[in-house]
Amino acid sequence: MIRIGNASGFYGDRFAAVREMLTGGPLDVLTGDYLAELTMLILGRDRLKDPARGYAKTFLRQLEENLGLAKDNGVTIVTNAGGLNPAGLADAVRELAARLGIDVRVAHVEGDDLLPRAGELGLGEPLTANAYLGAWGIAECLKAGADVVVTGRVTDASVIVGPAAAHFGWARDDYAALAGAVAAGHVIECGAQATGGNYAFFTEHSVGVPGFPIAEIHADGSSVITKHEGTGGVVTTGTVTAQLLYEIGGARYAGPDVTARFDTLVLSDDGPDRVRIGGVRGEPPPPELKVCLNRLGGFRNEVTFVLTGLDIEAKAALVREQLETALKDRPPREVRWTLGRTDHEDAGTEEAASALLHCAVKDPDPKVAGRAFSGAAIELALASYPGFHVTAPPADASPYGVYTDAYVDAREVPHVAVLPDGTRVDVAPAERTLELSLVDEPALPEPLPHGPVRRAPLGLVAGARSGDKGGNANVGVWVRSERAWRWLAHTLTAGELRRLLPETAELPVHRYLLPNLRAVNFVIEGLLGEGVAAQARFDPQAKALGEWLRSRHVDIPEELL
Repeated sequence: MIRIGNASGFYGDRFAAVREMLTGGPLDVLTGDYLAELTMLILGRDRLKDPARGYAKTFLRQLEENLGLAKDNGVTIVTNAGGLNPAGLADAVRELAARLGIDVRVAHVEGDDLLPRAGELGLGEPLTANAYLGAWGIAECLKAGADVVVTGRVTDASVIVGPAAAHFGWARDDYAALAGAVAAGHVIECGAQATGGNYAFFTEHSVGVPGFPIAEIHADGSSVITKHEGTGGVVTTGTVTAQLLYEIGGARYAGPDVTARFDTLVLSDDGPDRVRIGGVRGEPPPPELKVCLNRLGGFRNEVTFVLTGLDIEAKAALVREQLETALKDRPPREVRWTLGRTDHEDAGTEEAASALLHCAVKDPDPKVAGRAFSGAAIELALASYPGFHVTAPPADASPYGVYTDAYVDAREVPHVAVLPDGTRVDVAPAERTLELSLVDEPALPEPLPHGPVRRAPLGLVAGARSGDKGGNANVGVWVRSERAWRWLAHTLTAGELRRLLPETAELPVHRYLLPNLRAVNFVIEGLLGEGVAAQARFDPQAKALGEWLRSRHVDIPEELL
C-alpha cells in the first residue's frame, strides 16, 4: 500500500492544510492541486508582468514552513503548483531548501506549455495554451529519487497516479490498476470535498473544519479513501460518491494514460471514515490530449441596483430604460440584465424587502465598459425610481478571460521529466490508444409500482454536486437506496431537468446513467458561456446548480420520504 494525502484543491485553499497533513498521521506522499482553469488565466496575467513568475507562490510559502517537517517524516511532495513555470518553481524550491539548510532532491516535469507553438498547432494566439500531461513524467522523477516533484499542467489525478505507478512499478498497459488510481485521485484532488465539504447531506454529520483526504492505494489499483484520525468532517460512501460525480461527463473518464470506466467501480464501507473503491476497469487512453486555452476577452463591469418595497418590476423597467438611453450613443458590446427577486412581502427588515437588479457589461474598450458605464448609472441617482441606491460606488472596468479547450495529437506534445541531477528524460506518448466513445446506455431498473406521492423538494431524497468544464456545467445526482434509484432513473430525465431548471430549457442536455453509484450525471452545454473567467452568469462555476436542483419540487413516492 502507498498512502497518499492531498493538501490543496485549488489556488487559495486552506494554507494550514500542509502542516495538518504532515503532523496528523503517517503519509508516504503529500500532493497539492493548484491549477483550476481560472488559475491558468491568473498565472498567465502574472507572467505578462514578469516572465519569471507564472507559478503558485502560496506553495513556496507553505514549503518554507513545512519542508523540513516533510523531510524528517520521509514524505515526498508532488504538486502541479509549477503552473506555467515549473522549472522556475523547482529552482525556487532549491533556493529555499539551501537557505533553510535542508538537503532535498528536486525534480520537475515540463512540456505542457504549447504557447510558443500555438500557431503551428492551430490554436490561435491565446494568452496560455497548456496540454494536460499524465503521470509518467512524475513517476520518472520519483524513481530517480526526487523528494519534491513540481509539474505544470497535468491532469488533476496525475499527481496521485504518478506516485502509485512509481511505487508499484506499473506498466503503461496496466489499465485496471491505473484506472483505479485515477478514481482515487479524482476523489482526493479536490481536498475537503471528499471529507464532508460542500456535501448535500451536510446536516446529517458534524462537519466542523474537515480534514483533508487520504487515498490508501493498493497494487491492483483498488483504494481506501480516508482521513487522519481525529480531524473534522466525515468520509462516507455519500461523500465519495459526490466527489466521483464532480465535473465528469459520461461513464468513460478519459485521461492521457488511461480511460477509467466509472460505470464499473464499486464503493463499500471499510469502517469508520473509510470507503473502499474497487472494480474499476481501464481502457487505453484517447490518441489526443486536451489543451486548456485562455485568452483575454475584453473588459467587464457591473452595477447592482437595490429595488425596495412595492412595484419592483416597474422600478426595474424604469432604470433599465433610463440607463440604456444614457448609453445609446456608444452602448457596450454586451449588456446583460438580471433581476434577483430576493424581496419578501410585508418584510420585517429593509433588506428582506429589497430585490437586486444587476447590469453587467462587456466591451473590447475599457473606457466604454468603465466609467462611461458605471458613471452613467450613478448619474440617475436623483432621477429614477424611489429609493434608488446601488451596492458599490462607480468603478473602472476590469479585464476578463475566455476559456476554451482544444485537442492535439499526443505525439505533438513533449513530455519531459527533469530529474534531480538535471538529466532530461523524454516520456513517450501512449503506444496503444482508443478513440473515446460513449458506452451503451445501461438498462433502466424496474420502475417502482404506483403508489401515493407527495410534492416535495428533490433534495429530501437525492444528493447533488455540480461544477464547470469550460462553458459547460455538470450536475451529478445520486440516491442512497435501491428503491430510490428505481424512481430516480425513470423520473429525472433530461426533459425533466430542463423543466426544473428553466435556464437550461433551450440548451443541449446530456444524461448519463451510473447504476453502480445509483446516480445520473447531466452535462449542460453552454450554460456558462465562455467559462468562469468571463463571469457569464450569477453562479459562474455552477457550484450551486445542484443545490438549486435539489430545492425544486417534484412528486416523490411517499415510501421514499
